[in-house]
This record gives sequence, C-alpha cells and structure tokens, in this order.
Amino acid sequence: MIQGEFAAPSPGALADEVAAVSADRHDPGVGTFERVLNAVVAHGHRDREALARALTGVPREVGGAAGTQVRGLAVVVGAAVGTVGVAEDGKGAGAGWLELCQHAALDYVAGARVGELAARLRAGDTVPFLLSVPSRGSGAVEPHELVARLAEYGRLGIRPGPADLGQALLRCGGPVDPEAVRAAERLDSAEGPRVAAWLRRGGLPGPLSRREREAGVPERPSRRRGARAGRRILVGHEAIEGRGDFPRRFWSLFRKFEPHISCPHWTLPDFRNAHTVAALPWHPEIAAARLLTGVASAADQGGQGGRGTPAFLDALAATDGPAGPAVHLALAYGLGSVPQADRDAAVRSLVLLAARGRLDGELLGRELTELVGLGTLKVPLVTESLRAAAGTARGATAIWSVLAGALPGLLAHTRPQAHGALLAVAADSAALSGARGGLPEVTALAERPGSSQLLKQARRLRDTLGG
Repeated sequence: MIQGEFAAPSPGALADEVAAVSADRHDPGVGTFERVLNAVVAHGHRDREALARALTGVPREVGGAAGTQVRGLAVVVGAAVGTVGVAEDGKGAGAGWLELCQHAALDYVAGARVGELAARLRAGDTVPFLLSVPSRGSGAVEPHELVARLAEYGRLGIRPGPADLGQALLRCGGPVDPEAVRAAERLDSAEGPRVAAWLRRGGLPGPLSRREREAGVPERPSRRRGARAGRRILVGHEAIEGRGDFPRRFWSLFRKFEPHISCPHWTLPDFRNAHTVAALPWHPEIAAARLLTGVASAADQGGQGGRGTPAFLDALAATDGPAGPAVHLALAYGLGSVPQADRDAAVRSLVLLAARGRLDGELLGRELTELVGLGTLKVPLVTESLRAAAGTARGATAIWSVLAGALPGLLAHTRPQAHGALLAVAADSAALSGARGGLPEVTALAERPGSSQLLKQARRLRDTLGG
C-alpha cells in the first residue's frame, strides 16, 4: 500500500536504519522517521518474530540528549519486539502538564500517535501500515491514498487508531478531490462519513490570524543574560472548530492561540523542526505562528543568539499551504538571524517561495522595515542574506520585490547612512530583474550633494529604475 520514499525496507535494512538513527541521536528527518515508523508497524504485522530477530542487537534506550523523534522510535521499537501484554490506551505520551504550553500543540499530535502505536504493539494489536504515512516529503497525505488505506483496513477488519487517523486527516487538504470524496462515501466502515465530510470541505479550516507587537519600546543593548534589544512581532489565531472529533491530546491545536501568554516552553525540547510543519502541511501559518517566538530568538540583538531553525524554515517553504504573515515573519527573522545556518536556510526558503509563486515581496519588505525599526533586526545581517539570494535573475526579481517594499520605510524612518550596502543590493537586483519605475525616497537621496558610497548607490538605483 505504501510506495515510494516511505515504502517499508526489508527487516535487515530496517535494523540498519534504526541502528544508525539510535547512534546519531539527532533528528533523522521526516523521510527517515516516517519510513522507519511505518516499517516497524508493517513488519510487526507480517511477522513479529522475524522483526524481533532483526532488531535484536539494536539499542532500545537512548540518552537524554537524543531528539524527540529518536526517543519516539526507541519507544515504538521496544514495543514491537517486546512481550505482548495487556492492552493500553496510550494516554501517557504528550499529555499531562505539557498541555499548558501553547507552542507545543503540534508536538502533542505527534506524541499521541507514537503513544497510541506503542500501546497497540504492546497489546499485540498490529496494523499493516499507518494511515498517516505521508505521500510526499512535505508531510501531505493524498486524499485518494487515505481512502484506499481505509478500504484495506476495512477489508482486514481492522479499526483505525484515533490518533493515527487524526494525524492522517490533518495531513489531507488542498483542493477538493471529488473522486476521493465519492470513494470515501462508499467506504463500508464507521469512519467513512467523517472522512468524506472532511475531504469535501478541503481539510482543516484556516483560522483567522492577527499580528501582535510586543508592548514597550526598544531597549538599549545589554550583555545581561536573556536581555533583548528589540521588540518582536508575533502572530496569534482564533479557535478552530471541530476538535471534538479528534483525540483529547489534539485539542490544544484547536484552541485560540495567544502568543504573548507565558508558558513553560523554555523547559521543553525544541519543536522548531520539519516534523512540526509536516504534522500540518497544508497550514504552515499555524506552525509558524505557534513557534515564531523561538524563530525570533535567533535574531535578537542582546547577544543571546538562540538555537537555530534551518530545518523549520526549509519545511515552511516546501509546504503547499498559504504563506501569510506568520510564514513571512519567520522568513524575516531568519534573514536577520545571528546563526549563519539560519540565514542560509532563510535564503533558500525565500528563493523557493518565490519560485513557487508563494512569496509576497511587499509583505516581507514591510515586515523587515518594521523589525529593523523596532531594533529587532540588524541591517548588515539582512543585507548579507538578501545579497546571497539575489545571485540569479529569478532571485534578483524576488529580492527587488522585497526591497521595493522595504526601502521607502527604511530610508524615511531609520538612519540612511547605514543603508549603502543595502542600496547596492537593490541596484544590482533592479538591474538583473529589469525593474523600472521609481521610488521617491531613493530619488530624494540621490539628489543630495556628496560622493559617499550611500549616495553613489542611490544614484545607481535611481538611474537603473529610470532605464
């Protein structure tokens, strides 16, 4: 049933992959994680004793420094090769006090699925494959594939796990597929009507979102631990209908998200990764909004660079869902991040969004302008990132669309003396992309007397736009 990248390898190859993940202890990526998770399930269903023999020498315990996905695989592998016992409900994973944290909502979904799977394996209740295995690298599940998987479950007399089905539904979205809807209506199972209704409306509805700026004014830079010089802009969203059809541990995702409410997220693992985005691939806005605080931390000017988020930024750009204010704010923070890896990822993401027609250059330009004005982003870091993205005609066109939206505000409301290098990038981008027109702020600057680098670049940009 599962083909391509996520097809189950042989037991021997599976053992090698599990051993490599356990030894590395770092995030194995969405492809490896989902493939290994599904392979353990599939081989456990076909021949559990053969699976146990293949995995005999594979460690089933990992240290505390291991990533969330590595620990999750260790739990599932241990359940698959262990002794069959009494049925469990799997309520332990992702529940408890962690639900106080709004930022970890998508991780609760992943934890619920792993916990449910481990409980079924311990009880000897096997399934031939997971319903929620992605159809492609973004994490999306094709509607017709989900219906086919449910039909096979029905043929075998197997009931879907609520968390597995819930994750599969969250991964279905996009344009309505009438054929998939009709096939779901024909399913001879209790899940048929629910799945048909879900596919008919195009998956999870997108919530209304709102931008929220941190209160106060920019602070003076400080070396004090935890100090931040600038002010962040975050994104919240309203409640989402329909949580009652999903397991209890999914409900945090459906609640109203208020980004400035404090929570114990500083004690939790870092959820800014591709798995978080892949849990809801048609709604990158929700993933970006929930984790925007962490993304912004890498761009703060207080000397507390924060942990990087390159995989998270790459994954946001690779989804098919709409890219709105949260995604563009994440991109803006990435372009001005202290870690080089984050800036590189932001450049890749910007170019990919532009290539797929999902970049709103004017919106990104406005966000960059406001964040610079708030003292959150440093112009030299942003300039370096934009220069890296402008190396090709396609990249130059995207960068010019960004700078056309950013330069008026930057030149009007910040010290223009700091923007000579940025104007050079703008002039190069305008020349490569064939941009024409004019920006009054650039023209006014170009007409000032003097021969500084700032004025030279302003004149070059003015002349380029004038043809």
